Amino acid sequence: MARRSKSSNRWVKRQERDYFARQAKEQGHVSRAHYKLQQIHERFRILKPRARVLELGAAPGGWTNYIEETCSKGMLIAVDPLPVTAGAETAVIEGLAGDVAVVEQIDELVGDDLLDLVLSDMAPNISGVRAVDQARSMDLADVALEACERWLKSGGALVVKAFQGEGLDEWVAELRARFKKVSMTKPKASRSESREVFVVAIGYRR
Repeated sequence: MARRSKSSNRWVKRQERDYFARQAKEQGHVSRAHYKLQQIHERFRILKPRARVLELGAAPGGWTNYIEETCSKGMLIAVDPLPVTAGAETAVIEGLAGDVAVVEQIDELVGDDLLDLVLSDMAPNISGVRAVDQARSMDLADVALEACERWLKSGGALVVKAFQGEGLDEWVAELRARFKKVSMTKPKASRSESREVFVVAIGYRR
């Protein structure tokens, strides 16, 4: 059997100590991310039965599973270049959000009936250079906003994972001109040492 690297061993030990990682395993959820979306929904009530939802950065499927449970008889499009654990009714698109081929597939699925909600749990591949990683994170936030401009109906909502740092305050200010209410939240399931926050924007103005 191949030996684990030191970084891999650290990850395993962290998972063993992590309450939400243990809960996800015990309760049969795909990942601890399930609880992040659950806690966001409990505060902002963003998911409703029959909702039409686009999820960007869906792998491995922690949010996907929660959306499927909560939005009965709705429509869910999950996008990621990596495999996504999803139910039979979910439309999974393998590819990068923003790529032309992916946009065309979403166009076809959405049709003339626009979306109620756009979710983005996308994150950049971490380089370790904070300025570079922050810039990449903001680029992904822009991809989510572009998805709203294309497919989100008037009155719809947006949830985006972002990282505290340069450019975030300006980006949030831009959202305030496009949505009736914009909030930043850090769910309990988000690790305290992580810079991640979630921007929740409600009441889109097309």
